Amino acid sequence: MMNQQKQKPSFCLSRLPHPGMRILKSAAAIILCYFVSFLRGNSGIVFYSQLAALWCIQMYTATTFKNAYQRMIGTVIGALYGLVFLLLRGSLISMEALAEATMVFQVINAAVISGMVILVLYTTVLIKKKQASYFSCVVFLSIVVNHAGDLNPYLFVWNRFLDTVVGILIGLLVNTFSLPRKKRKDILFVSGLDDTLIDAKDSMSDYSRVELNRMLDEGANFTISTMRTPASLLEPMRDIRLRLPVIVMDGAALYDINEKRYLKKYTLTVEETQELLALAKMHGLMCFTNVILEDTIVIYYQNTEEKIHSVLVSKLRRSPLRNYICRQTPDDAEAVYLMLLYPKARMEAFYGELKRGGYCERFKILCYDSTDYPGYAYIKIYNREATREHMLTELETRIGIHRTVTFGSISGKYDEVIQGDMNRVVRILRRKYEPVIWSRDAQEAR
Repeated sequence: MMNQQKQKPSFCLSRLPHPGMRILKSAAAIILCYFVSFLRGNSGIVFYSQLAALWCIQMYTATTFKNAYQRMIGTVIGALYGLVFLLLRGSLISMEALAEATMVFQVINAAVISGMVILVLYTTVLIKKKQASYFSCVVFLSIVVNHAGDLNPYLFVWNRFLDTVVGILIGLLVNTFSLPRKKRKDILFVSGLDDTLIDAKDSMSDYSRVELNRMLDEGANFTISTMRTPASLLEPMRDIRLRLPVIVMDGAALYDINEKRYLKKYTLTVEETQELLALAKMHGLMCFTNVILEDTIVIYYQNTEEKIHSVLVSKLRRSPLRNYICRQTPDDAEAVYLMLLYPKARMEAFYGELKRGGYCERFKILCYDSTDYPGYAYIKIYNREATREHMLTELETRIGIHRTVTFGSISGKYDEVIQGDMNRVVRILRRKYEPVIWSRDAQEAR
C-alpha cells in the first residue's frame, strides 16, 4: 500500500498578519471613551466620543492632528447652527404644538433644515475649511433631526460638543502615546532591497511602509543600497519618503532621489568601454551600454535576433528614468556598466573567456541567473572600484555619520541578516533607532 502523505492545509494561522498598532489603539480608545462616559455619569452619548476618537486614530501623527482639527472645526460649526435652529424653533412653536405638529409644519421644518444645510456648508467655504464640511453637517443634522424634540435640546447641543471634544482628546492621547525612547540619529541605517525589504513581487508590507515612513519623518538616517538602477528602485519605493541619497547599480553610483541627480559615479573609461564592446562583438554578443548623461541614464543597444532583448526593451523603456536608444555606443561614451542578457550556457561560456583573458582582475564582473527570464543569465561589467562599500564610505563622509548598521540577505556580509521575514528590517530598525530608554540598546548608546 502506498504511503499517504498528509497535505498541509492551505489556511495556516501562522501566516495571518499580526494585528497592527492602529487596531490595538482603536480598541484602547473605545474602552477609554466608555471609562470617561462612566465618570461623567453617562450624561453624554458615548457613541459620538467613540466616532471622534476613531477618526483621530491614524497611521501618522501629522494626519492625527489634521483630522482632530477638522473634526473640532466641523463640530463647532454644526453645533452653533444646530443651536440657532433650536432657538428659532423654540421661539415660534411650543412643545405642546410640536407634539401635535401637522404635515404642513413637518414639510416647513424639513425645508428649513435643508436650507440651513446650505448655510452650514457655505460657512466652511467662507472660512476655508472645506474638509470640515461633512462633520459640520453630521453634527447639525444629529441635533435638528434626532434631538430637536428633547425636553432640553440645548443640553444635548452642549453634550454633543463635549462628547466630540472628549473623543478627540482620547484619540490624540492614544495615537501619540509612546514609551520614552531615545532617537539614534547618530547611526546610518543601510538596507538592501530585494529579499530584504521587499519580496519577490516587489511589494512591501503595510506595516513596514507605515513604520518606515514614520521613522523617516522623525529623522531616522535610513537609505537603500541595491544593484538596481534608480528607475527600478523607485518603482517599489515610490511611497517611501527617503531623504538620503541611495546607493544604486551595485555601488557604481550615488543618487539623490529628491534632487534627481547623481552625486558620485564610478565609470569605465572611454578606452575600456570600447575594448569591452569590441570583445563582446567578437563573440557575437550585444551589450546594453548604460551611460549617465546630465543625470539621466541612456542605454545604447542594437537590434539582435534574440527575442528576449526586444521584450526587455519594450518592458523597461516605459519608465521616464530610462532612455533606450537603438544605435551604436558613441566613441566618447564612458559606461557606468555594460549588461549582457543571453541564454545561461552562452553567458557562462563568455564569462569563462573573460576570466581567462584576465578581465575579472581588471573589472568587477557579475554573472548570475535571471529571475525575470528563466533559462537566461546576466553579465554586468563595472569599474573595479564600483562597490557598495566604497560608495557607503562616500555617503558617510557626505552626511557626517560614520556609525552604520547594514541589513542584507547574505550571512557574514551584513550586520543584520534578513531571511524570509520582510518585516524584520523595520522591526530591527525601530529597536535600534528608537530604543526604550531603559533597554539594552539605549544603555549601549551612552
